[in-house]
Amino acid sequence: MTAQEEKAFVPKILVFSSEKISDPAIDLAGLLKKHYPPTVYNISIPCTSGVKPGWILHALRSGIDGVFVASDGTDCAYRSDCSDVTSATIRAVQETLKEEGINIARVKMAAICSVCADPFVNHMKSFMESLKEMGSIKNELKN
Repeated sequence: MTAQEEKAFVPKILVFSSEKISDPAIDLAGLLKKHYPPTVYNISIPCTSGVKPGWILHALRSGIDGVFVASDGTDCAYRSDCSDVTSATIRAVQETLKEEGINIARVKMAAICSVCADPFVNHMKSFMESLKEMGSIKNELKN
């Protein structure tokens, strides 16, 4: 990648969020006109413990540069062990990525409560900067 291409590179981030816990924070960020990168895409699900490793791997293998799971944390209405299950999923995905030679820092998870608009925005900005330093995932994928 040339210096000009590196400068122009804008990573794509896929966010898995929960409709009752982290989605309100993401919505609040928009309502408050908090700015975060426009290449952040969101998929809302009932509970983040339902995120499947295959979904994350498919996103990365399809050219998404990073995946962020906005976890329910301890506030999950569906299961008391939501954080543990979600963390185990992230660890499993990172182990697969390591085996494939892909930087495990391309997958992140943090608990985002319903009023955590600023923390969500800060996570997106920080993750975006980390991904810019890593470069496009296409450089790590084996054909």
